[in-house]
Amino acid sequence: MSAALPTSAEADPPLAPLHHRPPATPGPPRPCTLPDGSPGWVVDRYDDVRQVLSDSRFGRAGLYATDGPARSEAAGLVDDPDLMFNQDGADHLRLRRTMRRAFTPRAVARWRPWIAAIVDQLLDAMVQRRGPVDVVAEFTLPLPVAVISRLMGLDASVRGRMRHWSAHAFSDGTRPRAEVEAALAEFSAFGTRLLAERRGAPGDDLVSGLVLAADAEGGIPESQLVSLVCGLVVGGHDSTMTMLGNSLLYLLGERPETWPRLADEPSAELAAARLLHLIPLGDDPGSARHAAEDAEVGGVLIPAGSVVLADSTTANRDPAVFPEGEAEALFTPLAAPTLSFGAGPHYCLGAWLARLELHLALHRLAVRFPELRLAEPKEAVRWRLGGTSRSPERLLVAW
Repeated sequence: MSAALPTSAEADPPLAPLHHRPPATPGPPRPCTLPDGSPGWVVDRYDDVRQVLSDSRFGRAGLYATDGPARSEAAGLVDDPDLMFNQDGADHLRLRRTMRRAFTPRAVARWRPWIAAIVDQLLDAMVQRRGPVDVVAEFTLPLPVAVISRLMGLDASVRGRMRHWSAHAFSDGTRPRAEVEAALAEFSAFGTRLLAERRGAPGDDLVSGLVLAADAEGGIPESQLVSLVCGLVVGGHDSTMTMLGNSLLYLLGERPETWPRLADEPSAELAAARLLHLIPLGDDPGSARHAAEDAEVGGVLIPAGSVVLADSTTANRDPAVFPEGEAEALFTPLAAPTLSFGAGPHYCLGAWLARLELHLALHRLAVRFPELRLAEPKEAVRWRLGGTSRSPERLLVAW
């Protein structure tokens, strides 16, 4: 029996926080109707999702083959076949090797002092403000923008365009196609210029390291390098901004009693891991994969050519892995690795950086503002819409 997969509007009311996602009971892999009306399959049990994300028979590149399934009309960067996330096999591995060393836990640990300094500078500025402060404008957005700018050696003139590029790179299809294409053409031209500049005058930054690694690797098309650079620019700040804004809404709006505990850094690190696990980045029903051949998942045969949605959000709540009530336990380790960063060959390279930014931000906020609170009802939050991620557009706080 085929089930209709809910659209984001049906599954989660537009003004509902993402941690309010209606509970779902994971079940065996089953046919569904995809949001675009085409047939597909959904997997949402923890072990099944982990298998699909790790199994080489389920890839991304097949979604963009000329004889592959129909794609959405969003035209955003996420649907660019040259994007590393949309590559498989040797092509994907070649691109991933150019970035892997830059985002190891050891490398990210070396960045900790200057990331902490950026956090403190932003909090110093907040202290000077009187009355309610929009923590999105003053903190959750400028923090990841400053971090990715320093990593990539981007000057201040670029920072003003990041949100514009990000809004169109992660468009959910509601923006006019011509508008999205124009923004991405400008963005691609920027990426092309940036690569050329760093080839001519390399520095101590992520883009220069990428150029050197790509030259050493060989055989990487320039279009893929441009997509990689652009993906780093927008992905490097959008996801952290989203995670931090949604986490603050949850903590201050529904778990204010837990806020003082975040002043203890080990507790803040545990809470950050829990929040990354609990709160998805958006309303997307799952990460799509293409079955290159017949494959059995959870005792069910999924035919070759099928589009499979791996629903990590439901899998992260699978009671067979995460006992009931686990979502409320902010300060205990997870029972199993979260699927919020994916699994297998496409596991998010920026996972360690995202964890570090979130836990440092929450910890230092709690130390500096032990009485931080929402300055407006949580129901009054204005949402940032139109993209594949969702978070407060404005969040007023006081102390």
